[in-house]
Parts: sequence; C-alpha cells; structure tokens
Amino acid sequence: MKKIVAILLIVAFVYSCGKKEEAPKPQDDKNKMTKADPKKEDKPVEKKDEKQEPNIETKSITYKDGKVELEGFLAYDKNIKGKRPGVLVAHAWMGLDEYAKGRAVELAKMGYIAFALDIYGKGVHAKDHKEAMKLSGIYRNNKDRKLLRSRARAGLKVLRRQKLVRKKRIAAIGYCFGGATVLELARMGIKLRGVVTFHGDVRTPHRNDNKKIRTKILVLHGGKDPHIKTSDVKQFEVDMKNAKKDKLLKVHVFQDAYHAFTVPEAKDKKSGLLYDATADKESWQMMKDHLDEVFKTKRK
Repeated sequence: MKKIVAILLIVAFVYSCGKKEEAPKPQDDKNKMTKADPKKEDKPVEKKDEKQEPNIETKSITYKDGKVELEGFLAYDKNIKGKRPGVLVAHAWMGLDEYAKGRAVELAKMGYIAFALDIYGKGVHAKDHKEAMKLSGIYRNNKDRKLLRSRARAGLKVLRRQKLVRKKRIAAIGYCFGGATVLELARMGIKLRGVVTFHGDVRTPHRNDNKKIRTKILVLHGGKDPHIKTSDVKQFEVDMKNAKKDKLLKVHVFQDAYHAFTVPEAKDKKSGLLYDATADKESWQMMKDHLDEVFKTKRK
C-alpha cells in the first residue's frame, strides 16, 4: 500500500512540473489602441527651415520694339510649380546692367517671375555718367515720351508672354531713370498691380495723364537727392491729388539719403550719388511689403 501511495505522489509531482504556465489573458480592448491614432503617432522632427532652396533659372531674351532689337533678362525659381505673379524691372540710366539683373534674381528668390527689360537696345550700355545722361535724354526728355513708353510696353509684353506668369498679376519696379519708366507705364492707364520707384524720376511732361493711373504706387526717395528733389516728389503728390488719385500713392522719404542710395558702387557724395546701406535695406523691405499687399500674399 505504501508503495502505491509513493508512486501516486511521484506521478503528481512530475505532472505539476511539466505543466506549462498559462499565458496572461489579453487586456480588455477598451484599454488598448486597436487603430492608428494620427494625433498620437510619432511625427517627424520639423526642420527649422523646410522651404526648399531656390533653384534660379536665368536667360536672356531677345525681342523687338518696332525694328529695334532689344535684349532683356528673365529670372525665376524652377523649384516652384505652377504660375506665379510677375515683376518687371526697369534699369537705371546706364542701361541693362548686372545690378538690374541682380535685382531680378532677388525677386525670383521671393517667388516671382522677374524680367529686367531693355530700353536702349541690345548691347547698348553707357560707358560713364556723361554718356548715360545723353542716352537717357533721348527717352526722358522726349516731349511726349512716346519712345520711352513704347520700349516699356514692349518689355511688359515679353513678361506677359511667359507661360508661368499670371498675366493679370504683374507689378513693376524701377531705379532712377527706371523709376520714370515704370511711372510712364502707369500713366498710360495700363493695369498693373503695383509700381515701386527707388530714387526714381517722378517728373513728366504728361502731368495730366496721372488721372489715368490705376495702380498702387510706392515712391522711395532720398531726402538729400540733388537730382530728383523733394520738391519734385511733393509736386507729384499734388498732381496725384488734383487727379483724384492720391489714395493710390504712398511716399517714403529717407531724410539723410542721397541719389542712388541703393547702389553699393555709388560713392560720389559731391555729385549727390551715395550708397546708404540702411536706406537700401529698408526700402527693399518696403517694396516687399508693397508687393505682398498688392498681390495679397501671405508669407509665413
């Protein structure tokens, strides 16, 4: 009998040792996430600057005004898809130079298609200020400014023909002689979203044409400019008021700035030509704000 009891105890012991431990029961479904929760998923770390670096494409474009061959400069960002606003750039009295082209590139980096037009003709550039005065005088001193307006309009047509430009969303900026150029476009009654002049010539033989202006204008002027005087700017303000267009005009005067205050090479204070880094930076920002306003752009 004792042997039988011993055998039974051994069997029970072996069975208990060989028995597998039961796996823990799964938790109630209410306490675990069965579907992906987008709010709780791990998100990639955001970079400080996720914006893609601009990939600027530039090219020269030959075009004509009548029988005269002209050559402008186009700049745009290849990384931007689809159509975008365009900005026409009008050069100063030396002709289409690297400065005007550089400004076109900067505008392209901002997301615009920029076209620096040519007023004088392909390959025509002034060698010095004396020659620049003579060249610009052909257009600036023309009694009806018919030629200047024709050249400006030809450049505008080139910009409008670009496949990626939004044809009804175009603005124009100009420097010195180029300021006069873009203002003449406005005085022709051409619908532009905005116009900006940097130390630009606001004078015109067509003062009555200010009543045709349909675009918002920003004039950025140097208070110590001996070439385009503050009195000239004030007269423009009066003319715009008389034409009942004063609500379309904004003027900012940099009191201590001279002519060509945006041009780093301008170092002849005696001649009234002097670069002003502060005025250059601030005027460019004002232009940006003006373009954002007229294009209704929201930037982060």
